[in-house]
Amino acid sequence: MDIAPVLPSTADKKAKYNVDKLSKRLRHAVGDAIDDFGMIEQGDRVMVCLSGGKDSYTMLDILLNLQKSAPIDFELIAVNLDQKQPGFPEHVLPEYLTQLGVPFRIVEEDTYSIVKRVVPEGKTTCGLCSRLRRGILYRVADELGATKIALGHHRDDILETLFLNMFHGGRLKAMPPKLVSDDGRHMVIRPLAYCREKDIERYSEMREFPIIPCNLCGSQANLQREMVGQMLKEWDRRFPGRLETMFRSLQNVVPSHLADPKRFDFKGLKTQDTPFEDGDTAFDEPELPQASDHPLARVSILDNRDRCHD
Repeated sequence: MDIAPVLPSTADKKAKYNVDKLSKRLRHAVGDAIDDFGMIEQGDRVMVCLSGGKDSYTMLDILLNLQKSAPIDFELIAVNLDQKQPGFPEHVLPEYLTQLGVPFRIVEEDTYSIVKRVVPEGKTTCGLCSRLRRGILYRVADELGATKIALGHHRDDILETLFLNMFHGGRLKAMPPKLVSDDGRHMVIRPLAYCREKDIERYSEMREFPIIPCNLCGSQANLQREMVGQMLKEWDRRFPGRLETMFRSLQNVVPSHLADPKRFDFKGLKTQDTPFEDGDTAFDEPELPQASDHPLARVSILDNRDRCHD
């Protein structure tokens, strides 16, 4: 008796379509960031820092995908820092990476005990933990001969850092997609710089990555970064497109209309007979679509200004 083949259901087809669509969006975002900032070059050996969280899993997954079709050759090696947090499932990442066939290295360093001993109870551990982790990763990059160190920070992380620096540091400073370390010897890249956190969350769920929670900092519910993150999420919910607009502002900086005399020669500023490029047009309202031409004509001006389409 012939058995009819099992055809995919409508729900299965829709799920696959959604995964493919989201995957394509993330690939384009990562590819654009790599191209815009010259993150990866011919012959690079990229050390992909894998924490076991949604961001670093997504970064590795997208980079592996791009590696197959990129017009240049580059190597990827995954590195995980086992910080000896209590209950850390040591088997998860080696099993996952072995299954993928990705070269990897697990580095064991008990930074957990150092942080818990040095930082008073109730205080934020992120600063010290980050410095210890960064130093170890730089050392490992030297040992592996890595030319680039890839971190999984995304667009929302960059915006959070901007506001944290403004609110608590008095600096107009964010988290750059590409930077050279303080000692000048290591190049750090953030391939997810153009990726939205909500897209990464959905992609991670669809791909069913074996997520490992961070018990060291995840229990600190009152972190300033967490509070800023909630603020951004609320803005994104109320005003779709606002985060995209804010991120674009980081790529359209006008030093003559800020207030840092180290970045612009205000003392030497003189009048001239020809038009001044940035002049006082900075005070003009952004151009908005005419009500008659815009499909969202009945939405408020503020919503129109903030709205962005995929």
